[in-house]
Amino acid sequence: MKIFFTIHPSLIMLLLLDFGGTKLSAALARSGAKTWLAQRRFFTPANADGSCEYAKMLELAKSLLAEAGESAATIGVSFGGPVDAERGVVRLSHHVPGWENIPLADWLQSEFDAPAAIGNDANVAALGEFCFGAGQGCRNLLYVTVSTGIGGGWILDGRPYAGEEGMAGEIGHTLVQPDGLPCVCGRRGCLEAEACGPGIANRARLYLAKSGRRGERLLQLAEGNPEAITAKLVSQAAAAGDEFSRMVLLESAQRLGLGLANAINLMNPDCVILGGGVTKSGELWWQTVRQTANANTLPEISAHIIPAAFSDDAPLWGAMALAQNILV
Repeated sequence: MKIFFTIHPSLIMLLLLDFGGTKLSAALARSGAKTWLAQRRFFTPANADGSCEYAKMLELAKSLLAEAGESAATIGVSFGGPVDAERGVVRLSHHVPGWENIPLADWLQSEFDAPAAIGNDANVAALGEFCFGAGQGCRNLLYVTVSTGIGGGWILDGRPYAGEEGMAGEIGHTLVQPDGLPCVCGRRGCLEAEACGPGIANRARLYLAKSGRRGERLLQLAEGNPEAITAKLVSQAAAAGDEFSRMVLLESAQRLGLGLANAINLMNPDCVILGGGVTKSGELWWQTVRQTANANTLPEISAHIIPAAFSDDAPLWGAMALAQNILV
């Protein structure tokens, strides 16, 4: 006689993966939980390609599962680039070569013998904030990640909205500065190029080349090497009173505020949630983003611009929602 055991949903193990532009994150959680059982990160080297990232993510995931002594029932995946979520295919990464048309969901299902659901990182982060974080209680929200790149994800009438081809929310590739900084997409003046982390660093280097002795404090932090400048160093120098760095940071924040205003005017969300590493640039950055957005939004529209509850981990929480949805 066969005996069948029913596994309570709260005991089911979920594997959560986030392929970011500069880092990989893996976590384990029980379905319905509000914390991770375990989590690991790995910062990818500048010369990493898709096969390198995939191999390292498998290493992270398998080590977590081995320590837990369990297998995953479902897998939720956030990926930093265009994704065909229905087919589980990564179209490409704008920041890491070797991810062109990769059937990532099938690969993971074969590797772990568990169904996998994947989505673009900003769309997945929007779902995470909506289900578990700062977007709880909002019916219509825009999530924008400001990090290595800039991406957006929509929740409309309480449901994720991905668009006809899964590309809705690509606010990073809306134009905010004609003939502006070069973007990874091949155009110039995209919001991503003007306001993401590398964009802030690029603006600083461009202005340093033209400014002579200005920006000395920033160069000191970069140990005299302009190529070592990062958005984090720019915000640190600005906070220390460096006027050059303050100018660079303000211009980037203004570009972001303008891009957000365009999206707010178009879709009228309840709130705009900002996540990603650049959002840690300090109060001056936040104040400028909000003031610029408000100045360029119709007076009849009010949208609150607020920080993500999970910051860098919003995509993992969204991956958790994806993994749980497989169980439904």
